[in-house]
Amino acid sequence: MSRAALLVLADGRFPAGGHAHSGGVEPAVKAGRVHDAASLASFCRGRLHTAGLVSASLAAAAALGLDPLALDEAADARTPSPALRATARKLGRQMMRAARAAWPSASLDALAVARPRGAHQPVVLGLAARAGGLSGLDAAHCVAYEAVSGPATAAVRLLSLDPFDATRVLAGLAGELDAVAASAALAASEAVVEGLSALPAASAPLLDVMAEAHAAWPVRLFAS
Repeated sequence: MSRAALLVLADGRFPAGGHAHSGGVEPAVKAGRVHDAASLASFCRGRLHTAGLVSASLAAAAALGLDPLALDEAADARTPSPALRATARKLGRQMMRAARAAWPSASLDALAVARPRGAHQPVVLGLAARAGGLSGLDAAHCVAYEAVSGPATAAVRLLSLDPFDATRVLAGLAGELDAVAASAALAASEAVVEGLSALPAASAPLLDVMAEAHAAWPVRLFAS
């Protein structure tokens, strides 16, 4: 197991395209739901325990060696918003390019051939983690952190929020992030025995609604 590989994969400078996406915080800011550090913390907490948990479990399952094509279908079934499905595949395509450059592997190559327009990003990240010698829990931690760090970083730009306040929000969520990653990794290990129905399917309807509205905006700062 390589902790250095984990740092590379979780690094915000890893060229996977996440900087262009707000994780739903842009429409939340426009709607007035996120307007300061406290409301950002609430938003990130909700995202972590819903979309973050689901994505982390998919990544952990891929890192454990479950069929990535079946996981990609499971991700589709757990993503009711067409806009979010398109975003996940766009991010997956970019993640695939970066992952194959960093950790060349037959499994990444096979998924790239099977899903030329992009597989869901957590599935690709899980395969990248496996290729880098990481565990399911490592992959879950990467995705869970990404679920909150992306919106926090976007909020700094959207609200001119003090970066120290955004960092305090992330630090305050550290315990919950660990718990979500552990739950996701446990669900993934159960899925190895019980099948993909063991993976969580937590929903965040407001994120879905806001994503569809955001996709129709003629002018926006972030792609999603």
